[in-house]
Amino acid sequence: MAFNGCFSREGMKLLGLLTKIRGFIEVVEAGGFSAAARKTHKSKALLSKHVHELEDELGAVLLNRTTRQLSLTEAGHAYYLRALEIIKELDDLNDTITRSNKTTHGRIKIGTSRTFADAPIGQSLIDFLSTYKDIHLDISLDDRFVDMVNEGFDLAIRITDMQDSSLIQRKLMDIHSVIVASPELLKATNVPKLPRDLKTLPCLVDRNSVNSDHWVFKDKEGSTFSVAVSGRMAVNGPVIIKRAAIAGIGFAKIPRFIAEEELRDGLIKTVLDDFIPDGAGLYVVYPQKRYLPAKVRMFIDYLVQWFKTYEQKL
Repeated sequence: MAFNGCFSREGMKLLGLLTKIRGFIEVVEAGGFSAAARKTHKSKALLSKHVHELEDELGAVLLNRTTRQLSLTEAGHAYYLRALEIIKELDDLNDTITRSNKTTHGRIKIGTSRTFADAPIGQSLIDFLSTYKDIHLDISLDDRFVDMVNEGFDLAIRITDMQDSSLIQRKLMDIHSVIVASPELLKATNVPKLPRDLKTLPCLVDRNSVNSDHWVFKDKEGSTFSVAVSGRMAVNGPVIIKRAAIAGIGFAKIPRFIAEEELRDGLIKTVLDDFIPDGAGLYVVYPQKRYLPAKVRMFIDYLVQWFKTYEQKL
């Protein structure tokens, strides 16, 4: 089948426009022309030419230029977000068409919490890199929920169930919580026999949790109830809470997977083992796309299998 005119004047114009758009995105992401030139190994003059020509074609100023800094105009910000989406879709399409395990390569931008990175299961990322030598992981540690599309993330790994119709989520594992305390604290206080006993004991509150100062339990009969707790520390980080529990500051409700080593070494002990604290789930979350890049699909499949094996060891 012939494709007459595939590289006609219109075709060449489109290719030129895509080149200018890529140059514009590179300048924005690098924070300036000089930085973009160093990062992309293109000349500063060429990048400047691309952006100027793009602005001329659009009839709009995209970048505010001063001697000290560069920033997006209102039009530039809107154009950048849409252009980034278009270029990413184009790259994803190309990646999908050419994908194979032998040729899969590139960068995957991941958002996850510090809790995940500090926990033993952060080893999954290292194991992936050891297996796939041509993949680069760009990992952003942030406990806030990132704007995946506008911030250019390929996926996120979160301990939550995200109710967002624009995102796809796959559960990696269940997160089981335990109530723990140091041996010293257990000697100094009454060991709780029932969850309600925690009302009069010092507890450590994780602000990341919903209703953080009300701990929810389930008994052997399946009945669910909550207990109001309080103490000297409230913080949005279970790793810090774990350290405070080791120091004897209070009783803590934390994901078991982040405390396996300390439990094994006897630095903390579980209590109320006849009751089940409410848990959560660990999910990999990614935007809905028509074309999911092969590298991202491969990474997600790897995570699912990795955590399946990990859960079997717990």
